[in-house]
Amino acid sequence: LQPTMLRVSLLCALALGAIASIPASIPTVLPPSASTQGLRPALRTDVVAPNLALRGGGKHKVAILTAGGLAPCLSSAIGFLIEEYTLYDPTIEIICYVDGYKGLLKGQHMAVGAAERKMASVLTRHGGSAIGNSRVKLTNVADCIKRGLVKEGEDPQKVAADQLVADGVTVLHTIGGDDTNTAAADLAAYLKTNNYALTVVGLPKTIDNDVYPIRLSLGAWTAAQQGAKFYSNVVNEHSANPRMLIVHEVMGRHCGWLTAATAKCYRDDLKAQQMLEGLGLRQDRLDIHGIYIPELAIDIEAEAKRLKAKMDEIGNINIFISEGAGVDDIIKQMEAQGQEVPRDAFGHPKLDAVNPGKYFAEQFAKNIGAEKTMVQKSGYYARSANPNDQDLALIKDCALKAVECAMLGIGGVVGHDEDTKNYELRACEFTRIAGGKPFNVQEGWFKSMLVDIGQTKDPHQHTSSTQKRSYKPNAPVRTSSQGNIRKRIEEEAAAAAAAK
Repeated sequence: LQPTMLRVSLLCALALGAIASIPASIPTVLPPSASTQGLRPALRTDVVAPNLALRGGGKHKVAILTAGGLAPCLSSAIGFLIEEYTLYDPTIEIICYVDGYKGLLKGQHMAVGAAERKMASVLTRHGGSAIGNSRVKLTNVADCIKRGLVKEGEDPQKVAADQLVADGVTVLHTIGGDDTNTAAADLAAYLKTNNYALTVVGLPKTIDNDVYPIRLSLGAWTAAQQGAKFYSNVVNEHSANPRMLIVHEVMGRHCGWLTAATAKCYRDDLKAQQMLEGLGLRQDRLDIHGIYIPELAIDIEAEAKRLKAKMDEIGNINIFISEGAGVDDIIKQMEAQGQEVPRDAFGHPKLDAVNPGKYFAEQFAKNIGAEKTMVQKSGYYARSANPNDQDLALIKDCALKAVECAMLGIGGVVGHDEDTKNYELRACEFTRIAGGKPFNVQEGWFKSMLVDIGQTKDPHQHTSSTQKRSYKPNAPVRTSSQGNIRKRIEEEAAAAAAAK
């Protein structure tokens, strides 16, 4: 069934009071290749809904906020949530807090009126967050006071809770990472002790794809694809100078999934392109020669020796690194030199100040004989993009499930639960939500890629101090968006040969 047909059928049946539960054979829509990725199509029966009523089963007021860094899903998630609520019950009031938790603390919100409901689909075609983001930690009282978000002597958590009560909010949708969603869960728990019922249903936003136990976070697919697109232009700088070293720094504080996925997308595109070696357009000069992520143990000396040999052979080197690779070592060096490492409200080191890309560039440049070095960061370009078709399908499914859970009073973070047998789409309990999920370097596609570029045949998993649980298989990376190019080239070549 198409999504619209499914919803219309469901609503009609609910209106007639004919449904106590829905047959397990009715799926919603996931990306076309989901079956090959180990993601079972989401079922409406993932949450049994015997008491689901057409008009919400009671008076509700819904609030939406986005928080943390950007990802290619925020505006889209807002748009889909508004659409789903309007379809479910257009009398449900919806507000959006401006600039995330900052707006909640300051009592600033935008009301979703009839015009906004009618045009909500426009948001699904845009990146960023239409309602604004901010990095605010409610338990960091000193930071909230310093930024003027609360007054001296006030508890930010109580201020936020009081604002939700004053606004009459019964359902809060938080679109963010683990910090954003667990902060919302703390608010709900706080209000519960004061006999105020608030259902919090979060959506997992992070391009790092590092949230336990979510199989694939919203926006990650798109970010990998956009990072590859970014570098497909930057790589041509190798021809601007002899013996050029280009370092592509990709986002990923604790997890290397995005760097690995971006590299795979880029190489898939590259393999599908035609070359002209007789005039210097060679695949080996455009290829990636090193991939460095937080989970991968790195022998700088051995790698420098390998890369120098490659530099001598082809005349340039391209490497991909995660922004979190080598951070612990860099911070130790900075602190040993008496430098203060700036940190955000959550206590995370500000990686633009640590600058891992510059560190790796300096480490390798002098040892491989690079005449010129360039460090390029794709993070802001990738994370601010609008979602691709695969992400849109995932976001839409999660929004539908989020509305369903909210109306049933089931809190949690909606995603494919990797601790269930078939990666069930459900509201994962807040007590199980955590950041820092590592990328498994033993993934077959990743090992194959390292072997292909000559880096290593047996990658050694580096255990990070941030790792909270055992390694599991990661969500497989989709083939490139340009994956049909090779087929088209072959068809054109065949047609030209036939014409001759």
